[in-house]
This record gives sequence, C-alpha cells and structure tokens, in this order.
Amino acid sequence: MDRESLKTFEDLECWKACRELRVFVAKTICKALPKEERFRLGDQILRAARSSTANIAEGYGRFHYLDNAKFCSNARGSCWEMVDHLITAHDEEIITSELLEQGRALAATAIALLNGYISYLRRASRERDTQ
Repeated sequence: MDRESLKTFEDLECWKACRELRVFVAKTICKALPKEERFRLGDQILRAARSSTANIAEGYGRFHYLDNAKFCSNARGSCWEMVDHLITAHDEEIITSELLEQGRALAATAIALLNGYISYLRRASRERDTQ
C-alpha cells in the first residue's frame, strides 16, 4: 500500500468495511430493536459502529504512521464493542441469531482489514525510522 495512491480515508478497505458494518447497524439492527431499546442498547450499538469509521478518518488525518495506527486500534476496539452489544441483544432475545451472525461476519471482515492496515502502518513507521 502506498500513501500516495490513497486520496482520502474513503479509499481504505478497512474504512469501507467499517462503513458497511455501520450501515448494517443503522439500517438493520437499530430498526429491529423494540422502541424501548432504541434509545438504550440501540444508541450504544450505533455509537460503537459510528466510532469505527470516525476513528479511521481521524487517524488518516494525522499524517503520522503511529498516530494513525493508534486511531485504527481504537476503531478495532469499537468493532469489538459493537459485537459485544450484539451478543447482549441476542442474549436478551432482542435480535435473532441470524442478525447476530451477520454482525459478527461484518465485524470480522472489518477487524481483519484493520489488523492488516495497522501492521502496514507500524512497518512503514519502522522503515521510515531506519532511513
């Protein structure tokens, strides 16, 4: 991956995957919740999903490899938090097993891509420091 080939954070595959997760949460999960949970658990799930893309964007704007990696690490944490909220919703019989598994699959993809991008950023930082 070459920073010059990226015009914006929107070109990052990890951001695209987190966006897909965020849209799934907003359009599918939150709409499936009963009204009394939309402002409790729904708000927490949506905040975690939104945080994933926002952290990637903020890190991208830092223009320093390790700062960027830290924000991507935060985004990864938000993905895991969102999975935990989905598990809670399933445990409390608020969402179906199918919705839980869809959310897990989307999160797993986003997390794998974030892991790859974080590795790239750390490697690029080390290479820059040895030059």
